[in-house]
Amino acid sequence: MGIEVVELIVLLLFGVTFLAVFSFRSHFPFPIALVLVGLIVSQIPGLPTLVLNPDIIFFIFLPPLLYEAAWKSSWHEFKANIRPITMAAVGLVVFTTLCVGWVVHSMIPNISWAEAFLLGAIVSPPDAVAASSVTKGLGLNPRIISILEGESLLNDASGLIVYRYALAAILTGAFNFWDAGLQFFIVVIVGVACGLLVGYVLYLIHKYFVCESLVEVTLTLLTPFASYLLAEHFHASGVLAVVTTGLYLSYRSSEMFSTESRIQANSVWEVVGFILNGLVFILLGLQLRVVMTDLDMVTTHGTLILMKYGLLVSLTVIVVRFIWVLPASIRPKFLFHKKDERELLDRRNLIIIGWSGMRGVVSMAIALSIPLTIPSGELFPNRNLIIFLTFCVIMVTLVAQGLTLPWVIRKLKIPKYSLLAEEYEVRSQIISEVMVHIENNLQDIDHVVLNRIRNSYQNRFERLQHTELPRTEWASSDNRALRVFNQFTQVQLDVIEVERKVISQLHRKGTVSEEILRKIEAELDIEETRLQMEMVK
Repeated sequence: MGIEVVELIVLLLFGVTFLAVFSFRSHFPFPIALVLVGLIVSQIPGLPTLVLNPDIIFFIFLPPLLYEAAWKSSWHEFKANIRPITMAAVGLVVFTTLCVGWVVHSMIPNISWAEAFLLGAIVSPPDAVAASSVTKGLGLNPRIISILEGESLLNDASGLIVYRYALAAILTGAFNFWDAGLQFFIVVIVGVACGLLVGYVLYLIHKYFVCESLVEVTLTLLTPFASYLLAEHFHASGVLAVVTTGLYLSYRSSEMFSTESRIQANSVWEVVGFILNGLVFILLGLQLRVVMTDLDMVTTHGTLILMKYGLLVSLTVIVVRFIWVLPASIRPKFLFHKKDERELLDRRNLIIIGWSGMRGVVSMAIALSIPLTIPSGELFPNRNLIIFLTFCVIMVTLVAQGLTLPWVIRKLKIPKYSLLAEEYEVRSQIISEVMVHIENNLQDIDHVVLNRIRNSYQNRFERLQHTELPRTEWASSDNRALRVFNQFTQVQLDVIEVERKVISQLHRKGTVSEEILRKIEAELDIEETRLQMEMVK
């Protein structure tokens, strides 16, 4: 990679950053904006040709992206929805791979079964980042979002395992179904075991040996690579190991991280995820230029035919998901184990789950990781065609399904779930339990200290009670109770701004050292962040 390519990538990352500003301000889903920018980059004339080592793509991008998604997931929600998640993450991935493979092999000439199944495996897993970004703020039931994110987390692993088998069939020219089935279970079991081992060792290191936040955050950045390399050393699923480690450490994070480390780690991983997602689509744009200028591919198929193939594969992916999901709504009611499961599998909710199968960065990273050549030294057959079709699937599912999802929700008249009402209940319960603890266990301390603590929590409790917010009114932005609830918080934020101005003036006069300035600024930042999160938007 020449210096001019590095300079170009840095400039394009600046562009991605400004794109994020537009996306966040306009509430436009960032993954959709990224894929559109990737398409634009591929059409810019004069950009340098970029050919990357596929192993670098696979190793550098996938472990941290999957670890970040696992870290943000809740083990409790994952466990509560394990049945629908597993059915989609394994069954739907295999079903999609088979259906896409059959359609591609039947409709596209000169593409073998192994290549068709390879493409099917690449486009089979929906993307966790895309699912959470597109569904954010739509008022969906949290269980639906948990299923979508959990499915995206696990099916990345199952899709990659299927991809490895299809790739091995192309590279070796041999494939045995029964051997592959046995190896599949071995790869899964050993991968999970490696992930748990790495997670447990790092849990002990974080809890008992590391006491510096900078070291802890650095360890979290190295963790996905350690888990991936260990599993790959034993020829197991490195991806599944990374996901397992991420879920395990996320579940134990409250026990092993200090407050400062947890704040820093969350911030660092937000930045890492943002950069990697943007960089993948930048690299995609540069690679697409190579793909689309491949004269052999264009000559063989023709531009319009290629676009038809892309639309065909995309529609197959969408239809197959509905074929898998919707039959659940016609199961007899006595087969449902719980009432909330019956509500979850209401036909309207299943339509939303079916329509939310957006593909994204993981599929693109897998496609870019396809080897350039086969062992004989010849070019990998139909590599550019597979990358092009993968991009088409991402484009259609992200843009078409992602942008129309709010409209589908409105048409189905799905009741809007209020997280604010849930937050109100949780805050009330926390404060009530703390006040009981104060009355039962803190009576022996100095009465001045006791009164201050009691009054602090009493004020917070009264703020919640005086709002008198029924569950149905939390979403109303013009409700008087909301203004009452926010007023005290806003006054506190205004006072913090005064504190900032005072410390800044003292610093400019030279009466405050840099160390004290940074310490007080950090305290004000943390308090302001807490207050802003507490306010009802």
